[in-house]
Amino acid sequence: MFFAVSAKQQGNKHYITNQAPLIEQPYTALPLGTIKPKGMLQKMLEIQRDGLTGNLDDVYEVVCGDNNGWLGGTGDGWERGPYWVDGLVPLAYLLDDPQLKAKAQNWVDWSIENQQSNGYFGPQPLPEDYEKIPGTQQGMREDWWPKMVMLKVLQQYYTATGDERVIELMTRYFKYQLETLPEKELDFVTYWANRRGGDNLQIVYWLYNITGDKFLLELGELLHEQTYDWTELFTNNSLRKANPYASVHCVNLAQGLKEPVIYYQQSKDSKYVDAVKEGLAAVRDVHGFVTGMYGGDEALHGNDPTQGSEFCSAVEMMYSFEGILPITGDVYYADYLEKIAYNVLPTQHTDDFMRRQYYQQTNQVLITHEPKNFDCDYHGSATLFGTTTGYPCCLANMHQGWPKFVQNMWYATADNGLAALVYGPSEVKAKVAEGAEVEFLEETAYPFKEDIKFTYKTSKTVKFPLHLRIPLWCKNAELKVNGKAVDFSSENNIAVLDRAWKQGDVVELYLPMELRFSRWYERSLGIERGPLVYALKIEEDWRSVKIDKYTDTYYEVYPETPWNYGIQRRTIKPEKFEVVVADKVANMPWNPENAPIMLKTTGKQIPFWKLYNGSTGKIPLSPHPLRKVETPEEEITLIPYGCTTLRIAQFPVIERQLK
Repeated sequence: MFFAVSAKQQGNKHYITNQAPLIEQPYTALPLGTIKPKGMLQKMLEIQRDGLTGNLDDVYEVVCGDNNGWLGGTGDGWERGPYWVDGLVPLAYLLDDPQLKAKAQNWVDWSIENQQSNGYFGPQPLPEDYEKIPGTQQGMREDWWPKMVMLKVLQQYYTATGDERVIELMTRYFKYQLETLPEKELDFVTYWANRRGGDNLQIVYWLYNITGDKFLLELGELLHEQTYDWTELFTNNSLRKANPYASVHCVNLAQGLKEPVIYYQQSKDSKYVDAVKEGLAAVRDVHGFVTGMYGGDEALHGNDPTQGSEFCSAVEMMYSFEGILPITGDVYYADYLEKIAYNVLPTQHTDDFMRRQYYQQTNQVLITHEPKNFDCDYHGSATLFGTTTGYPCCLANMHQGWPKFVQNMWYATADNGLAALVYGPSEVKAKVAEGAEVEFLEETAYPFKEDIKFTYKTSKTVKFPLHLRIPLWCKNAELKVNGKAVDFSSENNIAVLDRAWKQGDVVELYLPMELRFSRWYERSLGIERGPLVYALKIEEDWRSVKIDKYTDTYYEVYPETPWNYGIQRRTIKPEKFEVVVADKVANMPWNPENAPIMLKTTGKQIPFWKLYNGSTGKIPLSPHPLRKVETPEEEITLIPYGCTTLRIAQFPVIERQLK
């Protein structure tokens, strides 16, 4: 499928990987469809197929229907159509679904077949006096930004099909960019392309690794030069100094995270790699939540756990980590990717994937149509579960989350083996060693349980290395091969089993999960175990509401049990928490009823902690002298954050009282 490059071959022999002079990358993405979901992950993709991802062209026809500019129509010609297809393509090929493939093919074919003679592709500008469709961005058809999203679509489609028309389109378009960008820079229409140029740069390097065309390296330098200087932002401490009014857009930040590491491949300067962790540390310190997300509704907005976190931020942050991980080989990003996927992602859409929240709150005890303390409130609709509630960008962009997560669980390695770097039930079939095709089945109830089983299914015996990630939170991992414990070194938290694999060989990886406690805004308490964050279980009352402003029915959610609990300081010990794990994990575990694991502990209601602006009031901080909490101690139940809709995930701490 992939033709040879003219540059000197380096790294993995079988898949598209960095060629000189780009750095050699330790891990290489596998073609779309090489990895298949199983169990819970397959169910999530099937829910998307039957929900909004598979049907958005009908549900949101005004934007994603046949009149879209990316299908030659006079409708929206900006980001939303490509956003949808960016999730539709991986979903279609992961499920091998003919109907979804056909839908995606229409968008791919139109882009390819309607490329202009000068290399430009995408919707053509409309006359200035053309009547605009409400809610669309028709005046932005010449913007560089939406092309970046469609380039991602085409890249995925190519790895699944080998359609050489993609290579021809990209080559011509990138020549057009090289000729045009000096005059019409990335921000000549909007500033979005300037902030998100890393997405463009990523595809340029990918194409270079196929064609070896030197002009692509020249274009890479130009794109980096015209992209917002994320490296400077991450290292000049302005993210801390600006609290809580940083003029940084939440989704731009999520996408900008990867740009320094993407450019590092060409520059080879380690400052670009270091900058990303420094920036993430600053965001955590000043805007961060225990979930790994940050206050951004829409501008960065500090770390009060009632501030909003946008759905687009979550899926774009995941995509950034999926791009950074194979370049750096740093398991920090795999840990972080799992944290977002297994905590933040499932709670922001309904179980049937038919509605979503624009913002979620880390402490979220009431979801109603009323103003909240957000930078952009969208008339009080931003936390409602609906389709067009909040702002519609997330309605189109949320679809990439689960499919791309599945697609980035396994990687090819520079030593021509396989690597399982992100864990969940799955199956992979890929080339190793001198080209032998092998298959592994990964069976696990992770992230809820601690054991992962890999079975080698290929009839032929093949010698190659298998890389397994040891999460940074795991201190005493155990590894068995065919029932026998094996000693292993885990340099950089990667265990490597280099052996001749025979049919039926079984690898068992045991990752013991210990409770971890952390302090956040107003000394609030976060509780984690393994990759999961835990939150107070609150009984929920979902109420459907219809008003004229929205075309769809949306949902408010009210608490049916108390939420205003604090945890006593003397309780913050692992032995004060009972871990209760269900025997079986449901294929749809992401709701309170099916939560496969619970933590039992004690807490006290805090009577003076009340609602404010439709959210929890400011987290009570025990002052001096201490304010007594006279309520009785009660047993409380915590469940995985991703299983909640209403929750407290950052708890007030009740200090020891004065006598």
